[in-house]
Amino acid sequence: MTKTEAVLFDWGGTLATWHEVDLPALWRAVAVLIDEERADEVTKRLLDAEHSIWARSRDQHLSSTLEEVCLLAEVEWSEAANKQYELGWDPHTVLEPDALETIRGLRERGLKVGVLSNTIWSRRWHEEIFARDGVLELLDGAVYTSEIPYTKPHPEAFRAAMKAVGVSDPATCLYVGDRLFDDVWGAQNAGMRAAHIPHSAIPAHQIGHTEGTPDATIQRLGELLPLIDSWN
Repeated sequence: MTKTEAVLFDWGGTLATWHEVDLPALWRAVAVLIDEERADEVTKRLLDAEHSIWARSRDQHLSSTLEEVCLLAEVEWSEAANKQYELGWDPHTVLEPDALETIRGLRERGLKVGVLSNTIWSRRWHEEIFARDGVLELLDGAVYTSEIPYTKPHPEAFRAAMKAVGVSDPATCLYVGDRLFDDVWGAQNAGMRAAHIPHSAIPAHQIGHTEGTPDATIQRLGELLPLIDSWN
């Protein structure tokens, strides 16, 4: 077995604890600031736009941004709307309790550590969250699909993450995620090993055409350290 040299993490549902999110309520709080009189209509347009870009991600593996969601919804974004949007999402960005200890343990073993996240959010916002939780300084690299053309499970997304942490052989990489399509099948299709954390309630409309069989299933992030030690 090829020695593991890099561990790449998904974010939501993996490094960050999975939460059920009331998207209509979240978007309506934003819509009220955009156009209070037509808040219900604006909410629907924003929801429809977001659903369309995630359907495209699932089926065509093409990325998007928050700006494109607004463009598709035909709404004019504002600083106040952005502040409310981030405020609404903030409670759902909570780091897993053993994430920091695990990342530090990986680095102590000389492994590269990175993040690859399907996201419409900016790098700035992700890095603020990681800095808040003490993660940012521990990462060798991170790829947010809002900055590249593709989303997981496209192999190019995984190659971008490899490049970000400075490794070239996918066989030396372990990808850790909560989704059997995007994360497990995607990583394995790119030549990596994959570890699955099976605690997220993935919505049916987000499940792709294929589910991978993970190389390992772990119940918490801390189990990665003895797993990699046994492989290496």
